[in-house]
Amino acid sequence: MKKILTLLLVLVAITSLVYSAENDLKQNQGEELGIVVARCPVIPVRHDPSEASEQETQLQFGEVCEVVERRSGWTKIRSTRDGQVGWVSSRMVTPVGEEILSVTPQSMGVVATPMAVVTGKETGEKLMLTIGTRLPNYVDGTFEVLGVHYQIDPSCVYVLDEGQQTVTGEDVVRVAKSLMNVPYLWGGKNMMGFDCSGFTQVVYSVFGVNLLRNAREQITQGEVVNSLAESRPGDLVFFDHSDRDPKATRISHVGMLISPTELIHCAGYVHVDKIDEEGIRLANGKLTHHLVRIKRYL
Repeated sequence: MKKILTLLLVLVAITSLVYSAENDLKQNQGEELGIVVARCPVIPVRHDPSEASEQETQLQFGEVCEVVERRSGWTKIRSTRDGQVGWVSSRMVTPVGEEILSVTPQSMGVVATPMAVVTGKETGEKLMLTIGTRLPNYVDGTFEVLGVHYQIDPSCVYVLDEGQQTVTGEDVVRVAKSLMNVPYLWGGKNMMGFDCSGFTQVVYSVFGVNLLRNAREQITQGEVVNSLAESRPGDLVFFDHSDRDPKATRISHVGMLISPTELIHCAGYVHVDKIDEEGIRLANGKLTHHLVRIKRYL
């Protein structure tokens, strides 16, 4: 009897595996893929479909993504915002129709404070949204995501409007400084943890400037500034570590200029350091990052 039960259990397990493989194959061939929307305030995007896998970036609430692949409990996505690809838990995203890609919100707000509480008007549900989160169809403290209407304190929102006043570098630096002391987190894009390029990407996103995700990608955007003497507040500065290793020519860090002699960046945590034409300089004179290029985005 025990042998029969064991055999039945093995057959059930094999059948389940075959069904799962067939289902994944159908999905990978293009069936039931489509579009998903981030339903949680912050979602880790991982290299592999596992909670133990490295976090490479994060999605923010309401972010729209194309589905690349599905596996049991996991969805491989491509963000329509910055093109980043990775795996997210399927429970953290909501499938929607592809028509969402062709819908342009009548208006758009962005969370401009480190954190903001929003409340579902119909449900009373509260969410803590982090800086940079986009608020589609925003009007006077209300917005809509996935058919739910939310309320938010208007003082926490920057409204993206074609008729708005010109954004200055000082505006960008002011938002950056509001994030002082946020700790470094690999792949982080929220006020509980940033990596260096997540910090610059999110700060600029408040003003509707769409930077790519990584420092080596952000350096391909914007206009070249020839020297620190010609720089302005809000310009980004890019670094490698050739000061430590002459062969280390890959862009490995990015920060934001406050002035020709100071930058704010996330290295360990968000803080201000001195900079000169060679790179980031500590109080003891030690060079920590080699300056490669200065770029302007406004």
